[in-house]
Amino acid sequence: MTPRGKSAILWGIVGALSFLVLVQGYALFAGPLVSIGQAGAVAVLVAVGTGVSAYALEYRIATWAARRADDE
Repeated sequence: MTPRGKSAILWGIVGALSFLVLVQGYALFAGPLVSIGQAGAVAVLVAVGTGVSAYALEYRIATWAARRADDE
């Protein structure tokens, strides 16, 4: 597995866990917003979206940061 792919998978996991933390926090303070199954399904969608976005944008962001560092 390439480092870029591994990074995208890890970002997907971070996105899914962040979503689940937000759902749990909302449930603690305001009451359940969605069921556990629905939250899991949306978390999977968030993970896939985050992973695909990270994979697609990582090279562009790295290139932009390198150009920005060279300009300084």
